[in-house]
Amino acid sequence: MRTYPPNSPQAAGRVVALALLADGHLSNTELDTLDRLRVYTQLGLGRVELHSVIHEVCEDLLASMQLTWEDACRVDARTLARLMGEIDDAVLRRKLTRICIAVVECDSLVTEGEVAVLGAAIEQWGLHREMFEPRADTYERLAG
Repeated sequence: MRTYPPNSPQAAGRVVALALLADGHLSNTELDTLDRLRVYTQLGLGRVELHSVIHEVCEDLLASMQLTWEDACRVDARTLARLMGEIDDAVLRRKLTRICIAVVECDSLVTEGEVAVLGAAIEQWGLHREMFEPRADTYERLAG
């Protein structure tokens, strides 16, 4: 996996990309959610830049795992910890947690892979409370 500077827009975008890809595919519903919530703007990226980061994550996952696409989206715990470690800003961590929850929930189906990515972020960042915030409040803060 390539590296990005800590707390950079690209490092943050990669965390979102991991949540997007954790179920083995990228759906139109997820992409629409990115646009609706203006995730790229929240991360300090342009829309095309965020899509480039997502594409780079896909390339890195496929190159590093050499498995089927579905298997490649399963990132081992050590790699997840390293990637989540690139985000050490508390405000950015909370923002990413809210974004990832919204992206994972947008298709009304939360898979084992998505739980693994969210769980790694929540555990490493110590943000257990974020998982229990009222949903409406979470979406209001994302849009605002």
